[in-house]
Amino acid sequence: MTEAKDERRPAGELEASVMAALWAAGAPQTPGQVQRSLGAGLARTTVTTILTRLYDKGVVERHREGRGYAYFPVRDVQDAHGLTARRMHSELDRDSDRETVLARFVAQLSPGDERILRDLLEADER
Repeated sequence: MTEAKDERRPAGELEASVMAALWAAGAPQTPGQVQRSLGAGLARTTVTTILTRLYDKGVVERHREGRGYAYFPVRDVQDAHGLTARRMHSELDRDSDRETVLARFVAQLSPGDERILRDLLEADER
């Protein structure tokens, strides 16, 4: 494995960083503007790819600006939890053995998180 491969961020971390930059800007941003605000040494093409994926997921909208696009969040920062939930669903959908995935997820929850999940499930049954 190459050194660059070892330095890859976990799935979803780049998307979350890009969304945070868009929310902080408060105005539509080009990929170059997002890249500069992240200051993480990312290539502009990488930022463009992330923005395009977020657009395809319906999380951001875009409008033409010059030869490219400026992107802006569809929802406000309060929906960051919704983005996390969608990412969790997306990961779950990638595996055909949902029962095992869910069982392992639950097994790794802290006691407090497990209690919250149980309360939510029980409230949904009522």
